[in-house]
Amino acid sequence: MTTRQRQRLSEAERRAQILRATIAVVAAHGLDGASTNLIAEQARVSKGLIWHYFADKNDLMKQAVLAALAEIQRKIAAELDLSMPVPDLLRSAIRWVAAWSTANRAVLTATNQIARNLRLPDGTPAFSLADYEELYQLQEALFRRGQEEGWFREFDTRVMAVTYQGAVDAMLGYFESHPDVDTDRYATTLADILLAAMMSGRSFTQSGA
Repeated sequence: MTTRQRQRLSEAERRAQILRATIAVVAAHGLDGASTNLIAEQARVSKGLIWHYFADKNDLMKQAVLAALAEIQRKIAAELDLSMPVPDLLRSAIRWVAAWSTANRAVLTATNQIARNLRLPDGTPAFSLADYEELYQLQEALFRRGQEEGWFREFDTRVMAVTYQGAVDAMLGYFESHPDVDTDRYATTLADILLAAMMSGRSFTQSGA
């Protein structure tokens, strides 16, 4: 990449480029083999430029996973009709994530590897449930909307958000270790189970879930 081509990128674009390269290198070489030299080469930037955007390698790896998750959220918002009934939206979202995992298996494997194994200097895990806070809040808002519209029974939306996200994470982990599974069937069954726990008897019958 020439100097002129590099200058065409904004700081946000260049940062995103480095993050995408990080996931690609981890997918190809594993977390232990993902050197900053390889990441710089993949991103077509200097190694020094990486440290302009990220505090250290742990920061780079963590931000790469968070960026990948944010990209999934953006795509779901763009590709699904967010105004559809909440039960239908949740079902569609779970199936969308399952389909995404099939089409992006290398990304799934890389992000899972980082999330499971990345450690802080003191040895504690770099990721925790606290990193889901923004996502939990979005899910709670959706569950409250479902309650207000009469689809869902009364329940603690935070407990349901943690349960919902945990089930989706477990689904993706299962897909990673069982590549031959029928992902759409799994996602459909998971949606049935989660919605059965959320919905009122009347709305469950109306939706045909």
